[in-house]
Formats: sequence, C-alpha cells, structure tokens
Amino acid sequence: MPIKIPDQLPAHEILVREGVSIMDERTALRQDIRPLQIGLLNLMPNKIRTETQIARLIGASPLQVELTLVRVGTHKAKNTSHEHLIAFYQTWEEIAHRKFDGFIITGAPIELLPFEEVSYWDELTRILDWTKTNVHSSFFICWGAMAAAWHFHKIPKYTLDSKAFGVFRHSNNAPASPYLAGFSDDFAIPVSRWTEVKAADISADGNLQLLMESDVTGPCLAAEKTGNRLYMFNHIEYDSTSLKEEYDRDVAAGTPIAIPHGYYPDNDPARPPLNRWRSHAHLLFGNWINQVYQTTSFDAEKIGSDELVVS
Repeated sequence: MPIKIPDQLPAHEILVREGVSIMDERTALRQDIRPLQIGLLNLMPNKIRTETQIARLIGASPLQVELTLVRVGTHKAKNTSHEHLIAFYQTWEEIAHRKFDGFIITGAPIELLPFEEVSYWDELTRILDWTKTNVHSSFFICWGAMAAAWHFHKIPKYTLDSKAFGVFRHSNNAPASPYLAGFSDDFAIPVSRWTEVKAADISADGNLQLLMESDVTGPCLAAEKTGNRLYMFNHIEYDSTSLKEEYDRDVAAGTPIAIPHGYYPDNDPARPPLNRWRSHAHLLFGNWINQVYQTTSFDAEKIGSDELVVS
C-alpha cells in the first residue's frame, strides 16, 4: 500500500513522477486498517531533499504508512524556508504525546563537534530517551546513529585523518538477520563522513550486533539484539547525485576533497555517476518496515508497554 504524505509536500510531486504510490487523505480514511505511524526527525540542512529520500524508501512498502515530519525546536534551520517548516513540520514537543511504530533520526553536518557541544544536544537526548517509551522501533542514520550509539551505549566516535567519501563495498555479517533478508554477500553503500565508530567497540557491547561493515570504512549497520534499534552509520538513503553535489560544492569552494571512491565510471567526474546501492536501500527499509509491522502492537497506545522483540 502507498505512503500517506501531505499533498503539497514537495516530495509528493517528485515521488509521483517516479511511480511511488501516494495515498490522499480521503482514500486513507476509507481503508479499514491501522496505518503504521512513522516519524522522521530531520536534522539535515536540506530538509526537502532528505524527506524525499526517506519517503521514497518507506513509500515502496506494501503497507500503509503515515509519515510525520519532525524537527527540533531549539535549533533554527538556515537552509529550509520557514514557510516549509511551518506547513509540514512539527516540533518534537508538539508530537511528544504520541506513540510511533517507527521513528527515524537522520544525520547532521556537525560530526566533528563533541556531542555535548551541539546546540540542540539536550533536546536530542530527551528525544532519544522518549523513544524508549513512545516508539516501537528506531532507525538512526549517520551522525544520528553515532549520537544514539553514544547516548545508549557510550560507543565513541573517532575523527578520521581524511574524509571517508565514496561508494564502498560492504559485507553481510548476519545473513540470518531479518533486516538483511535478501541481501547479497557484499554490496555497495555511499559513505560521507569525517568520523567513525570502531568494530571493536561495538563487539565489546553485549547488546549490539554488527550486521554490515567495510574493510575500508569500518562498521556500517548495527542492531540492538532485542531488535528495536538500528544504527546505520552511512548514507544508504542517498540519491544518485548526492555525493556529486557534495564533491562539486567543495571543489567550487576550494575545499580540498578527493574524488569520491568507486562512484564515477573510470573515476571521471565528468561522467554521470552510477547508482549501485538503490536496490539494497529499498531492501533494508522494506525489511525494517516489515519487522515493525510484524512486531508492533495493533493498539498504538500500548507501544512502549507491551513491546515484542525481533528474534
């Protein structure tokens, strides 16, 4: 079934052109089922691009999903219009009374700052604690994953000597995991970060399982062994041109930047990049949505009180 998003959201027109099934309010009300409630705390500067990327992936699910866009209230966005935020976003405090089947927290371009120096860190820690009682399953991405891993497990992040940037091969460490159902033995995933977490720190934590990693860029995906949190340290949600836009931006600004690894054909930035991760991005989000559907309570108000776990 399709995803339900506001008709006027910029992502709506883009996803319709791509063939993603979109449901309007009237159609949703006619269906005698409970749609999955998914929240997206969008910390990225270009919120329209990120909300489109995430909506594209969860909109491919055969289940009815209602997406709620959320922002932190203690930070003023500089790259998204106030009108867009007012029209389509709610602050976390405005939705804190609600229960969600799934909740996604994105990355943010602040990874070199110590966590405690991030201007909205106090609010984010309250949100992370709130997910324990109001969210059935959480999905953290890039900096959001590092922040959550630090908050819940004290997994540190380490600054890299040079930016991990490009499309890298990753291995499937847990083929039996429901999150990796249908995954190849190895696959390509975009990476764009100045920091990393280490496999040894994850392995030392008895509550975490490392599901994906790269010989070059390290851990990619970890999961709570109880199944209610996923930590994606890379950008599997990226568009085909996301790395190109980052590369072109830095080149234009005179910022030293290497050509993204494994991205352009023949390593030639003049040629259009090839997307080699799209299918696995859809697969991962589809598997996550399926696990949420299989394990969440039909009565949304019971989320957080009678939780089931993913084996």
